[in-house]
Amino acid sequence: MKIQIINGPNLNLLGKREPEVYGSTSFEDYLEDLKSQFPEHDIHYYQSNVEGELINKIHEVGFSYDAILLNAGGFTHTSVAISDAIAGVTTPTLEVHISNIYKREEFRHKSIISKSCVGMISGLGLKGYALGIQYFL
Repeated sequence: MKIQIINGPNLNLLGKREPEVYGSTSFEDYLEDLKSQFPEHDIHYYQSNVEGELINKIHEVGFSYDAILLNAGGFTHTSVAISDAIAGVTTPTLEVHISNIYKREEFRHKSIISKSCVGMISGLGLKGYALGIQYFL
């Protein structure tokens, strides 16, 4: 299975940013663990702080990969364009959030992208990505 993980804005700071919310592990370190958990699958990773670059990546992989795990970060709550990009491709997308968005500020309780995704995992830390891969398997 060919799986694309896409992380949005500020997730390049995992391990440094708000460790009480996001933990102390960088995504690059976690990615090595993830790949070792699923060695028979082709797992790719992309991160950008730029909305258009996230859309371009969704378009790039959205017709040839088997699954997308997307943590759109703050764009989750604001980006109609990312939601439209997900809806416009054939690869199923699962929304992933490290923190529980429903235990945070009220504006984070609304996801613009959820309607275009097959589901959402929220609040289980980095383990949510592994659970997302298991869902697609």
